[in-house]
Order: sequence, then C-alpha cells, then structure tokens
Amino acid sequence: MSATAERIKTYDDFVNVHGLLLNASGLPPSLHRQLFEKLSSETFDGGSFFQIEPCVEGPQRRLVLTSESMAKDSNVFLIDHAWTFRLSDAYKQLVEVPSLAERMAAIMCVDNDLNSDSEGNEVKNGKQSVVEVIESELSAAKEKGEGSMKWLELDELDIDDDTLVSLDLASEIPGLLALSLCGNKIENVEVVVQEVTKFKDLKALWLNNNPVLRKCGDQLADKVLRELPNLEIYNSKFTVNYGEWALGFCGEVYDKENPGSNKNQDDPSLQRITSLDLSDRSIHNLINKAFSPLRLPSLSYLNLRGNPLEQKTVGDLLRVLSGFPSLQSLEVDIPGPLGESAVEILESLPEILVLNGVMASRILEDEKHVVDSKLQPRLPECTADEPLADCVLNAMWLYLMTYRLADEEKIDETSVWYVMDELGSALRHSDEPNFRVAPFLFMPEGTLASAVSFSILWPTQNVNKGDECTRDFLFGLGEDKQRSTRLTAWFHTPENYFIHKYERHWNNLQSKRLSFPPTQPRPTKSLLHNDGRALRVYTDIPHVEEFLTRPDFVITTELKDADIIWTSVQVDEDMKEATGIAENQFVNQFPFEACLVMKHHLAETIRKAHGSPEWLQPTYNLETDLSELIGDYYVRKRDGQNNLWILKPWNMARTIDTTVTDNLTAIIRLMETGPKICQKYIENTALFNGKKFDLRYIVLVRSIKPLELFLSDVFWVRLANNPYSLEKHSFFEYETHFTVMNYRGRLNHKNTPEFVKEFEQEHQVKWIDIHERVKGMIRSVFEAAAVVHPEMHNPTSRAIYGVDVMLDSSFQPKLLEVTYCPDCTRACKYDTEAILGGGAVNGRDFFNDVFGCLFLNETTHVSPV
Repeated sequence: MSATAERIKTYDDFVNVHGLLLNASGLPPSLHRQLFEKLSSETFDGGSFFQIEPCVEGPQRRLVLTSESMAKDSNVFLIDHAWTFRLSDAYKQLVEVPSLAERMAAIMCVDNDLNSDSEGNEVKNGKQSVVEVIESELSAAKEKGEGSMKWLELDELDIDDDTLVSLDLASEIPGLLALSLCGNKIENVEVVVQEVTKFKDLKALWLNNNPVLRKCGDQLADKVLRELPNLEIYNSKFTVNYGEWALGFCGEVYDKENPGSNKNQDDPSLQRITSLDLSDRSIHNLINKAFSPLRLPSLSYLNLRGNPLEQKTVGDLLRVLSGFPSLQSLEVDIPGPLGESAVEILESLPEILVLNGVMASRILEDEKHVVDSKLQPRLPECTADEPLADCVLNAMWLYLMTYRLADEEKIDETSVWYVMDELGSALRHSDEPNFRVAPFLFMPEGTLASAVSFSILWPTQNVNKGDECTRDFLFGLGEDKQRSTRLTAWFHTPENYFIHKYERHWNNLQSKRLSFPPTQPRPTKSLLHNDGRALRVYTDIPHVEEFLTRPDFVITTELKDADIIWTSVQVDEDMKEATGIAENQFVNQFPFEACLVMKHHLAETIRKAHGSPEWLQPTYNLETDLSELIGDYYVRKRDGQNNLWILKPWNMARTIDTTVTDNLTAIIRLMETGPKICQKYIENTALFNGKKFDLRYIVLVRSIKPLELFLSDVFWVRLANNPYSLEKHSFFEYETHFTVMNYRGRLNHKNTPEFVKEFEQEHQVKWIDIHERVKGMIRSVFEAAAVVHPEMHNPTSRAIYGVDVMLDSSFQPKLLEVTYCPDCTRACKYDTEAILGGGAVNGRDFFNDVFGCLFLNETTHVSPV
C-alpha cells in the first residue's frame, strides 16, 4: 500500500491509498465509492436494515433482514470492532478494561447462561415435591382407566439416595416401562441398582445429570444392563438389546401417552413410521430384526448421525438401507460409517433424493464429496461460579476474526484478533451464505499509523425481508484445505470418525521401524592446503567474523575467493547461480536440511524412521493432519487425560506466534494465522528451582554418509522467569511458559556448571545419565534424517545445528526443535567449564573449536555422538 502524509479528502485519494486493501477485501468495485462515503462520515446504518434475534435452539443470536429486500452487491455496511487485541493481552484486558468483559459476555451469549441459572432457581421454589408428582401421575392414570402406570418422569426433584429408597417405586408402580430420574442428586451405585432393577419390564431408564454418573458411570451401566436384559434405552443411548420399543420411541409411536407394552413384537403401529431420528444413540450395530424393511416399510426419512455403526462393514450397511422401499431422505456423518464420499453413498443408494438436507441431484452434479447442512452448533458454556473473564476466554474462539498488519518494510510477526460489534457477531455460518464480511483498515491520514480497523459487510445474493443473513466462516477454503474438518471449530462434527482416523494413524506409527546400518569408520579429511596457506572464510555472521581468530583461517569479503562460505542465508541453486558459488566451495548447510529445521518436516522425518519414539511428543501438521489431531484430542478427553497442546509455526524462531491451549476450537482457529504444528504440551516437565527450563545443544555435522556427528562441550540452559504453573491464566504469560528471553523478557543467564551442580543437588540425579540419554536422542534424530533423506549427503557441506531439549519429570529428554545456524552469542560471550571431563572452555575460542572440528578434523571441546 502506498503511503502519503496528506489527509484523504477525495475518492481518488481513497482509492490511491487503499487500492490493495480494496482488492484484497473482495468488495465489488461498484461499492467502493459508497464505502468511501460511509467511512468518511462514519456512517453505521446497519440498524436500519437488520435486526438481531435470539435463537430458540440455544444461547446464540442471528441476524435478520428487516428492509423489504436487498439486491446482490447493492449496499455495503460498516461494522465496528468491539474488541481488538493481541492474544497475549486478552486476559489482562478483560480484567482491567472497564465493562469489556460484560460487553463481550453479552455479544458471545455467555451472560445468558448466568441469567438462566437465577431464573431457574426462582421457578424451582414453586415446583411440586416428588411425592406430589407421583400421586398426581397415579391419579391421572386412574382417571384414564389404565390398569397400571407405565411411564414415570421424576426429573429435577432433588431426589437423593435416601429418598429413592424411601419411595419404594417398584411396590407402588411395578409395571413401569419407562422411568426418568434426570437431574437429581443420586450418588450411590448400589442404591440405584437395588431400586431400578426391580422393574423387570423396564424398556427405558434415564439417569442423566446425576452425580452417580460422573463418579462411576461405567460401573453403574454394567450392573444395570446385566440385571435388566429387556432395557433398550439407557441414558438416551440404545443398549445392545434395542428393538422395536426403542425404534418406536424414536419414531414417536411410544411416549407417555402411549407407552406400549412389555411385548411389542410385530406392533402394526411401527409400520406407519415415516420419519425416524436415531441420531446420537450410540448404535454400534444397526442390523437387527427390528430395524428392517419388513417392520418399517413406510420409512422415508432416517437420521443416523453420531452413531459409530462399526460392527458392520460399509457394504453391509448400504445393503440394508437399500432395502427400505420408501427411503428417500437420509442423514449420516460424512465422512463416517457409510464412507467418506457423499457421491459414493448416493451411487450406492440411488433411491435417495435428499442427503444431509441437500438434493442428491445437486450433490452429483457438483461432485461434492462432503455435504452437511445440519451440523449442531457449538454453543458457549459458562457456569454461575466461573469468572466472567474466563467465560469470555472460552467462548471467544467462536466469534474471533483475525488479520496481520504489514507496511512496505515488513509484516508484523504477531496477528491481531478482533470481535465484531453486536450486529457483525450475530452473523451465523452457512455453506451457501448471502453476505460476505472482510476486515478493512481505513487510513484517514494516508499512513498506517492513522489506520482504524473495521469490517465491511455486503450482500452476495438477493435477500428478502425476514431472511436470515449469513456468512461463510471458512470463505475461500475447500476440501483441499480440510474445510469439513475445520468446521469442528464451530459445529459438533462426528467424533467417532476422527477417533478412527487417529487410531489408524497411531497403528501406522507403531509399525514404523527403519533399520540403521552400522556406521563405517571413514572420517573426513582435513581441508588444510598442502602449502600451509590459510583457509579463506566468507561470512555474514558478525560472531564468526569477530571470534574466528586462529591462523588456519582468514576472513575474506570476496565470496568467489572463499574456501568456506559460512552464511545465515539459504544457499540454494538459484543463489549459487546468481553469486557464482562453485561446487568445490564448502558451505555451512546441507541440501534438504529442511527435513530437520522446519518443524513439520522434522516430525515427519522422525515418524518415518522411528514411528513414535518416547522423546518426541505427539505432533501433527495442522495443514494435513487436522483430523488425526482432533481424534487424539477426543481420545484424551474420553480417557480423562491431559489435553494441553502447544502450537508452533513451521519456520519461526524465538517462540513467535506460539500458543498454549486446551481449547479445541482455539487450536483450529489458530490455523488462520499461518501454517503450524500442534504438539502435545509437556505438562509434567522437570523444573529448576520451580521454573521451567530447556537446554540448547550445539551439534556439529561433518558428514551425512557416513554419519559423523559431534556434540560441543558448550551447551546452555534457558530459564523461564516466572515460577511454572498450569493455572489457565498463566498460558498468556510469556515468562512462565517460554524460556527464550534473548529477544523479549529479561534474560537471567545461568552458567552451565552451576546449573548442573544445583540441578543434581535439587533432584538427586547424576547429570552423566541425563547426558547419555540426550546424546542417544540426538544420534537418533540425525540418523532419521540420514536414512529418510539420503539426498542430504554432500561432501562439501559442513554445518552446526542448535538442538533444543526439555526434560520431563522423569528426566527423560524430549526433542523440541532443531535450528539452522543457531545464535551462539552465549557460547562466545561466557567462559565456562566442560561438564564431562572438566577443563576450561574459553568463550572467545568457540568458533575456533567449531571450525577446527568441521574443517581440520580436530576434537577440541567436542565429543563424537
């Protein structure tokens, strides 16, 4: 964008300054002048055209058109940004900025949860007691002339264990088919089993939202299902014994008014069922005697979403469904148990006219493999005792948008996040939206310093009065960018599908074990000239120029004359051609070393060679492995494991754009700020005086084939400044969870010998044991690169790499990353002592020793790995 020091006064000025931004926004040129006029006059006229309405299905809002109609590309509206921030500042601002948390809570609908609790308490005071409810139900059954009560609902009546026993329901109402005790205070497994298993004819039992389920749900389920073989529905899920009663309940044949009987086989009323919603019923085997075309001949609509259905093959399931003569509308998870392609499902079921709410003809015409118009939205959650700022932090990922600033010199390294005002935040998602939103920076003074951020909104379809106004949350992203999977950030996509993807991924990792040939002892030769001339070194690294002082090497400013090129710039074929670098010149990098120094390639290299070694945390490239990551997240959640993750950009150092979170929606949304890996956070890390730390090792590579590695005697510890904490607010504190303080925070240097001595005393360990494990890990990392990428070998390559290591609480090493051309300021600045073998190490000789090892075959202050 061009900059000017003059204030923008005319439309031409506006276009000249904002031309790139206008093109990037996608706003039609016909609306550019209107946008200029509204920005100049600060006209926010959306309220004259739209209305915000609450949604009946939960705490969210929608935007509705109130004007008679609005044609495509006919108008543009300004949307203010209610909150703009850097992620690290989010919590602090919510706590410190007056009324910010309250406004955000209202926009994100988390204040509704708080209000609903108090409203519920007011109603609760006037409700009937459990005895009154039972007496009322018995009287109603008697008036209807029913022989005995079959259906009893005792929800949210404060029933505890003692009350349940005292009611003696089995004596009062022995023939129950359906019993609901949801939302009570029942805690004891034995009491529940004792009381409910007296109802031998029971078909359905609901104990949802009772403490007993949180404490020992599996144990209770095993005992109840063992004692009640006729039970078909347990806590809203189908049991393995489900049959015609459960199907009749879901088909709205059986309910409180018509509970059926304890023998429902061949009930003719089931043959009238046309619509059957079996979603989220935990059905593992769909094929049984009850679910058949013979029993359900009129079935035209079937919803199977959210069921694993894993006990039969895709072919078996498709064959069963194809037998229903009237079935025309089907809802299933895609990808899911019926396959990963909507087109393939429709080709197997040609009678289906509507799949997941979309006409089959359109799906086949567009060849769209994944279709879904009815995913349930994720709704913000907040409890009455949760601080308002925390409610907002949890909910904000459903509403945030982002941009990154740039001027003519550089792009900002940290993304800006923002929340649109009430009108903009009411826009819900649609795969076929009728509006589009884009961020826009208005620079009234013609400079970036004067910029004010807005969002702009315009219709992309013709819209009529009363229509909901929607936008595409993933505009421009198709299935090649994991669109359906990324919708998990806002919608409840099928968990079981992702779990299966993860399990296949995990099983594949377990089968990976490459063999590593024994290293042949063939050391490289010294490069010294026979006539004793010094080796000429070209470098653009100040520390090398300053500290490479031994007479065997001399610095030259002529790149073409150099024997050795030691540079921080990537030397690829284009650079070689442009600068005239010859094949016989030695360069401080290896071909294809990206397989080590780019985080996503590093993880892939290790996986191909070693599968899933203990020293590498589970790591996912979000650009390709998002489904597997989501599956891993769900498995950990299911198993009650820690679910804290760290997101790192592929190729940024100094922890730039790095985030720690346990929020799945946040993980997916953070993909929008650039390609990242997502790695399981090491929550059980070893500490030094209560603080987190990691270790930077310097690895010298003389050859890839054979693999010749050396470890510098100089390594250093990097300490966090704050005491370590897993308290969720601490994740916003850089100086608590990160250790790189050279570039931000205050650097507290700790001499390595002092650190090792104090660490051994604090933890009663021997550093030599830790060191040997670290050496073994480093060897394995470079072996992986050598075997998986033999093209790295180049006889004129020499390099040093920084290897960052963290220790877990068992003092086992964990690999963090490998860095090209590492910053060795500390190694040059501080004198130290070799930890193993002793001996003084002069900081000023660091590069003398490095070059001696790599180019003269010396081993001063280095050891082979």
